[in-house]
Amino acid sequence: MAEPWVEDKEYNKYILWFVSACVVYSIIGFSWGALMGGIADFRHFVDHRLHGDLIVRGHTHINLLGWVEMAIFAAVYYIIPRLVRRPIYSLMLVKIHFWIHNTGVIGMVMFFTIAGVAGGLASVSSSPEQVELIVKPYLATMGVFGTLVLLANLIWAFNIYRTCAGWRSE
Repeated sequence: MAEPWVEDKEYNKYILWFVSACVVYSIIGFSWGALMGGIADFRHFVDHRLHGDLIVRGHTHINLLGWVEMAIFAAVYYIIPRLVRRPIYSLMLVKIHFWIHNTGVIGMVMFFTIAGVAGGLASVSSSPEQVELIVKPYLATMGVFGTLVLLANLIWAFNIYRTCAGWRSE
């Protein structure tokens, strides 16, 4: 008889979705970094325009929260049930985690980038105070998406904790 975590096709599908998302985010992040480093005008915009550095933050977050975290989530979701010899506490939480995390990452990256581009372009003809007014709503929206990422990480931590809780007593 196979172990329950081996036969759970839906659970395995979500682990593979985490891996797939990891691969997509890594390709986007690596390409973005190459463009920022390789195109002199892009690099100058990012380095010298007011809030151009927010574009770098978008790049950083797609790599860290997209590529790295998604790989870690996939690995932990794969390893923990085998290690504690029981199925994941809640497949529904795995699904919720996946969708909330991806929504949060995409929103954060988009709004960091939009804020950086808007601030950089506005800084050509506007005062720093005016640029701040332009960028502020984008960063506030980015914060909402950042909160979604935090919520997804808490859901993940809870699910892993509940899966591991009491493993020694069995």
